[in-house]
Amino acid sequence: MNKKILAILLVIIATFFGTLMGVFLKIAQAEINVFTAGFLRFFLGLLFILPFILYTKFKVYKTAHLKLHLLRGIINLPMMYLGFGSLVYISLEQFNAIHFIVPLIVTLLAVIILKERIYFIRISALIIGFLGMLIMLRPGIIEMNIGVYMILASCLMWSLIIIISKSLSKDESPITILTYQYSFMSLFTFFVALFYWETPSYMIWSYMFLSAICGTVFHIALNYSYKLVDLSATQPITFFGLIWGSLLGYYVFNDRPDFFTWIGGIFIFSGVLIITYRESYLKKNIAKQSLPVKS
Repeated sequence: MNKKILAILLVIIATFFGTLMGVFLKIAQAEINVFTAGFLRFFLGLLFILPFILYTKFKVYKTAHLKLHLLRGIINLPMMYLGFGSLVYISLEQFNAIHFIVPLIVTLLAVIILKERIYFIRISALIIGFLGMLIMLRPGIIEMNIGVYMILASCLMWSLIIIISKSLSKDESPITILTYQYSFMSLFTFFVALFYWETPSYMIWSYMFLSAICGTVFHIALNYSYKLVDLSATQPITFFGLIWGSLLGYYVFNDRPDFFTWIGGIFIFSGVLIITYRESYLKKNIAKQSLPVKS
């Protein structure tokens, strides 16, 4: 199968299981707090991949980028608490729609951190994406609850994690990246959960186990897609997240699809699409220039 097609399929799978994980977490957090849910999500996920870790005789931990894995885990901790916690306050559809700003944030961070040049086409895409966010959130027209601020902060941290994950994927296998993430997150969240522990019911345990399975599939699929192709090739496919969020939100939580969320999501998606195809064009152009020219 073509690498790009496989990467696209993996991202579609990732968006579905990522949304399904959100469903189970949203249900579970009606009974337990985010600190307990966060620990169980990653600890059960670690138990889920433990047979593979034992099968490799812990060789899956072999890495030349321990500091990067640690940094990823440190950023992952507040990102996870803010993201999981926001599910209590906002709908699944809005949760997924707001995540569309991530590629735009990544573009902005590339300018600020990596000192990349910003051209008119990128500025246009960022403006379109920003307008989409204003349409979706309508600040000053409707009240923005704390969940919106939480997910926006989470998206900023997730953008940093994507950059780190892409960097790691050049030398590390997706399962090594996942193993370090689950190991560090289980350790970090354990110490936090000690102070805020709430014992789940048997039903909530089952929901948390399902969220761990869905989350594991989500991360493995996403990490493999990072290894196969450039980020710019997969980002537009994350639009499926809004579709899954709308469908599952409606059937599980009886959330009515919000017209402004869809319009705003389309605006943000358009901005992402402009950046994606611009990056693709630039790479093709560079490739053409590097070809030997017959005289």
